[in-house]
Amino acid sequence: MSKQVRTAIEPTREENYAEWYQQVIKAADLAENSDVRGCMVIKPWGYAIWENIQRILDGMFRETGHRNAYFPIFIPKSYFEKEAEHVEGFAKECAIVTHSRLEDDGKGGLKVAGELTEPYIVRPTSETIIGESFSRWVNSYRDLPLLINQWANIVRWEMRTRLFLRTAEFLWQEGHTVHETHEDAMVETLKMLDVYAEFAENYLAIPVIKGEKTEGERFPGAVSTYCIEAMMQDRKALQSGTSHFLGQNFAKSSNIKFQNRQGEVQHAFTTSWGVSTRLIGALIMTHSDDNGLVLPPRIAPSHAVIIPIYKTEEERAAIMAFVEEIRLALKAVRYDDIPIRLEIDDRDMTSSERGWYWIKKGIPVRLEIGPRDLQNRSVYMGRRDKEAKDKQGLSFEELVEKLPVILDEMQENYRQRALELRLSNTKQIDGKEEFYSYFTPKNAEQPEIHGGFADSHWCGSTDCETQIKDDLKVTIRCIPNDAKTEDGTCICCGKPSKRRVIFAKSY
Repeated sequence: MSKQVRTAIEPTREENYAEWYQQVIKAADLAENSDVRGCMVIKPWGYAIWENIQRILDGMFRETGHRNAYFPIFIPKSYFEKEAEHVEGFAKECAIVTHSRLEDDGKGGLKVAGELTEPYIVRPTSETIIGESFSRWVNSYRDLPLLINQWANIVRWEMRTRLFLRTAEFLWQEGHTVHETHEDAMVETLKMLDVYAEFAENYLAIPVIKGEKTEGERFPGAVSTYCIEAMMQDRKALQSGTSHFLGQNFAKSSNIKFQNRQGEVQHAFTTSWGVSTRLIGALIMTHSDDNGLVLPPRIAPSHAVIIPIYKTEEERAAIMAFVEEIRLALKAVRYDDIPIRLEIDDRDMTSSERGWYWIKKGIPVRLEIGPRDLQNRSVYMGRRDKEAKDKQGLSFEELVEKLPVILDEMQENYRQRALELRLSNTKQIDGKEEFYSYFTPKNAEQPEIHGGFADSHWCGSTDCETQIKDDLKVTIRCIPNDAKTEDGTCICCGKPSKRRVIFAKSY
C-alpha cells in the first residue's frame, strides 16, 4: 500500500478544484471576502501582484502612444439610454444611486433622503461618460487619434461571485480611443489585443489564443469584439482580455464628430479595451499546485526570500551580517530591467515553517543560510518550480551571477508547462457524438475534471451556438485569428462550414 503524499493545500485540484482555488488564495494571503456582498478585500501580497500588472501594462500602453486620464464613477442614467444595445447588455448588473444623503429618522437610526432628479449608475464600464468628454475634445481630424486609458474600479452587480474571477466590484484598466477612419480604429483594436497577448505570454507565462467573439458573445454595442482565451488547469477557458471595435455606434450616441480632411463633418470611429484583476485569478488557476500559489518571476511581488537559520545570538549576528552583504549585492543586480526584489524572513519560527509559508505564497526562490553556509559563504536554494525538498547549494558569487538566469529559466518553465497542458487538452472533433461525450462528465453527481478545448466546425448559426450552450454549458470561446478556411460540417447541425472555432466550458 503506497503512502499518501500530504500536500499543503487541501483539498487537492483533483479532489475539488473550486475549493482548492479558494484555499490557495487563503494560504497565500491574497484576498478575502468583504462584509459588502460580492466584494473583496485585496491584501498586500495580492495587491502587489496587481501593482506589477499595472506597472508593466502601463508602460506598454505608453509605448503605444496612450496616456492616462480619469473619469467619474457616477454616470447619469440618460447617458446610458442613448445607446440602447449597450444599456440592455448591462441593465441587470447596474448598481444605481437614487439619493444624496442620510438623515436622522428620530428613532436612533438613519433614513435615506434627498432623492436625485436623475439616478446615477455606478460605473459598470465607461464608454458613455467618456464619450461625452470626447464629444467636446474632438473637433477636427487634427485632434485624432485620441488615445486614452483609465485605471479605475468597476461595479457589476453579480449574483454568483468568486474572488478575483467575478466580484461585484473589481479593478481594471479601460482604454478608449477615437479615430479618423474605420481602418485606423481596426488597427488600434488588433494592436491592443496583441499587447494583451504579449503581456499574458511574456509576463504572466500564460499562453493564449487570440480570436474574435461571435455575435452572441460580443460586447454590448460593439461591431466586433476580440479576445485572448487561456486554458486553466481544470481545462476550462478563461477570457483574459478583450478589445472592441465600436465602429461609429458610440460616436453617434455621444455625438463625437469632427471636420475631416475634405472639410465635411462626420462621426468618428472608436474602440475600447480592458483587462482586470481577473488576471490574478488566471495566474492562480494556470500555475498553482497542491502546495499553494505559484508565481512567474516577472510578475511576483518579490523574486526571492532569505531565511536565516541560527541557534545563538552570536550565530545570528554573523549570519545577519552575511544576509546584509547578499542583500546589497542582489540590490545591484537587475532582472527584467528592475532590481532584484528580496524578502528577509527572520521571524521566530522554525526554518521549515518559514519555508512552507513562502512556498504557499508562491515566491520563486528560497535562500536558506545557516552556520555551515556562512562558513562556506554559500546559500541553500529552493526553487518553486521544483519539489520542496529539491534544493542546491550556491556560492555567494554563483548566486549573484546566476539568479537572473535561474529566474528566466523558471519563467519559461511555467509558460511551457501551461502550453503543454493546453496542447494536450485541445482536440479536433468532427462528430457530434464525440463532441457531446468530450464535454460530459462520467460522474454527473460529482463531476471530475474533463474536456478541454474542442477545435470544431461551426456553421455560423446562432441557433446552433445556443443549442450547444443549453445542452452542455459550452460556448464558442473565439474564432481564432489564425483559423484557416477549410470545408467541414457543423458540429451541431451538420450543415456545411468553412471554419473551425474553439468550444469550451468557461468561467
